[in-house]
Amino acid sequence: MASKRTSPNLRGRAPSSALDADAVRDYLLENPNFLTENPDLLPLLQPAAKHDGKNVLDMGQIVARRLGDEVARLQETQDELLANGRANLAAQNQVHAAALALLGARNFEHLIHIVTRDLIELLGVDTVTLCVEAAGDGPTKAPMRDVYVIPQGRVDGLLGPGAPARLEAVQGGDHLVFGPSAGLVRSQALIRLCPSPGAPPGLLALGSRDGDKFNAGQGTELLQFLSRLLERLFRTWLDLPS
Repeated sequence: MASKRTSPNLRGRAPSSALDADAVRDYLLENPNFLTENPDLLPLLQPAAKHDGKNVLDMGQIVARRLGDEVARLQETQDELLANGRANLAAQNQVHAAALALLGARNFEHLIHIVTRDLIELLGVDTVTLCVEAAGDGPTKAPMRDVYVIPQGRVDGLLGPGAPARLEAVQGGDHLVFGPSAGLVRSQALIRLCPSPGAPPGLLALGSRDGDKFNAGQGTELLQFLSRLLERLFRTWLDLPS
């Protein structure tokens, strides 16, 4: 781009500690888009005051300051958008890796192991558990590690009636959901599981020591995709109706 190259008028000049005003003026005339392409320089410009009287406002300086503030605000917004984009891409890659791991399960027991062990590293969390509501006079203790039976109605109590997921910062997780790991949880993602019509609802629960890992403002689409995949795998391995 022209603004990134040395002006022809500057070539051949004797080296000096600073460019003279005419050289700078010539360069800007030859490259009218220079300031547009380098907006970070705008806040540094200090237009000369056109009035020396007291209590007289120089509109040129006011406008320049406002333009500089607007450039800084836009730059901050752009940085925030880029950071959010990078975070979303990283989350997408994590969920895709987790999905591939789940699809590689050799049997139901191996699937549970992947969920409660391998997903911890793949999703960058500190604990992952599965919960299922007790059904009538069924068992109150699950036969597998990090799988918990919770009271009837507990899923709606944690998520809200019919809500698909809940992400939030907490000061410790629910012991019925996270078991011995509940005390270390500072943020959590709870995603509803409905593997089969008529079956009791359940939860995929992710817990993190990082209080900023999950929050109420985050989207839940990727985690819901993971839970829908898990529901299908449960139906396959347990031969449940869809």
